[in-house]
Amino acid sequence: MFVLKRLLFVLLVVWSASTITFFIPRISDINPIRERFAELARLGGFSAGELEKIVESYSKAFGLDKPLIQQYFDYIGGVMTLDFGVSLNKFPKTVLMLIAESLPWTIGLILVTTILSFVIGNLVGALAAWPLSPRWVRGISTSFILFQGVPPVLLAILLIFFVAFKLNILPIAGAYSIGTIPDFTFEFILDVLRHQVLPGIALIFGSLGTWVLSMRGMGITIQGEDYVVFAEHKGLSSYTIFKDYYLRNAMLPQVTALALALGNVITSAIVVETIFGLPGLGFVLITAIRSNDFLVIYGIVLFITIAVALLMALVEL
Repeated sequence: MFVLKRLLFVLLVVWSASTITFFIPRISDINPIRERFAELARLGGFSAGELEKIVESYSKAFGLDKPLIQQYFDYIGGVMTLDFGVSLNKFPKTVLMLIAESLPWTIGLILVTTILSFVIGNLVGALAAWPLSPRWVRGISTSFILFQGVPPVLLAILLIFFVAFKLNILPIAGAYSIGTIPDFTFEFILDVLRHQVLPGIALIFGSLGTWVLSMRGMGITIQGEDYVVFAEHKGLSSYTIFKDYYLRNAMLPQVTALALALGNVITSAIVVETIFGLPGLGFVLITAIRSNDFLVIYGIVLFITIAVALLMALVEL
C-alpha cells in the first residue's frame, strides 16, 4: 500500500509539473518560434516576409496551430513516452538526444559529490557529538559548519578566482583541455578528473555544513537513549557502541533528509556546472534559454522534476 501511495505521488508530481510547464508560457503572448527566427532575421538571415512563412511552417510542424486543449493532450502524451520534441537550435536533434548526451556529466558530478558530502558530513557530525572524541575533531566540525551559509555558487566563483586564476593550480573551466580528443586513455581520464575537482569541491563544501550540523544534533539526542546506556552498562567497547548503537540509529533520519535535499543538490549542480562550463544539463539548459529553444527548456525542466520525484520515492522505500 505504501509503494502504491508513493507511485501515485510521483505521478501527481509529474502531471502537475507538466501542466504548469505547459500553461505558464502560454499565458504570455510571446511566440517562442517567432522570437527564435526573428533573432535570426535581425542577423540578416532572411526578410520579414520570409519570417512569417517560416513561423507558420514551424508552428504547424510543432503543433502550435492546433486548439489549446489538443496541444495539451499531445504534450502529456509526449511526456509519458519521454518524447519532448525536437530542438529548434540543434535541429534535427531531439530533446531526448540532447539530454542523453549531457546527462552522464551531470550524473557523475552529482553522484560523487553527494556521496562524499553525505558520508564525510555525517561522520564528522557524529564524531563532533560523541563525548569521547578528541577536541580537535570538534574544532574541525565547527569549521565545516561555517560553510553552511555559503551557497555553492559563491564557492564556485571564489574557487575560480583564487585556485584557478590566482594560483593557476587547476583548470578554470571546461570538461577537458582544449584540443583533447575524448577517448578512454589514462591521460584523458586524468584530465577530466582535474577539471572536475573545483566543481566537486564547490558542491561538497556547499552541503557539508548541513550534514555536519544535523548529524551533530541527532548524535546529541541519541546519547541519552536507553539502548546506548544499556550498551555502556554491558561493557561494550567505545568503538562498538559508536558504530552499532550510536551511528547506525542516528543515520536513519539522515537518509530521509537526503531525499528531501535531492532537489537542492540537483539545482546546485546544474548552476555550478554552468559556471565551470561543463557540458551537462545546466549548460544545455542555459544555451536553450539564450536561444529561445522552448522545447529543450520544457524537456530538461520536466526531466529533472521526474528524476527528483523518482529518487525521493526510492530513498523513502
